[in-house]
Amino acid sequence: MIRDATEHDLPAIRAIYNDAVLNTTAIWNEQPVDLANRQAWFSARQAQQYPILVAVENDEVTGYASFGDWRPFEGFRYSVEHSVYVRNDQRGKGLGPRLMQALIERARSCDKHVMVAAIESGNLASIRLHERLGFITTGQMPQVGIKFGRWLDLTFMQLTLNPGVEPPKE
Repeated sequence: MIRDATEHDLPAIRAIYNDAVLNTTAIWNEQPVDLANRQAWFSARQAQQYPILVAVENDEVTGYASFGDWRPFEGFRYSVEHSVYVRNDQRGKGLGPRLMQALIERARSCDKHVMVAAIESGNLASIRLHERLGFITTGQMPQVGIKFGRWLDLTFMQLTLNPGVEPPKE
């Protein structure tokens, strides 16, 4: 089941996030976060009316997805950057694609035009998932990050949510 997250879900979201921080290059932060950090993140998303979705099985959060502003300038207000994380023991079971599809529909319903993905270039599973969902690669940035004692490359991908739609009249 995929549903909107509640504050009750934040400890599980934090655990999934911190596992990614400590064990993957999906997040380029190096320090785990505390619950106050996830509460501030949750509140910021709510204030912007942006979704946080959770995948739930047997009353346990097994993954989550959200999006936020891509860049903090008015001209980018129709573009969002998303994040999707699946609990390490649930990866490979199809949760990522289901969370992504639900998130894409939410972005469309929020009248967003473009969804941006910033993916560590070695994460081929994520890149392939995005390609299957219609994302195209729009840029490669070699050695822009560092983690685990090595340089990381960044792949940018994007999905135009409503192709052919004219921009709003200002």
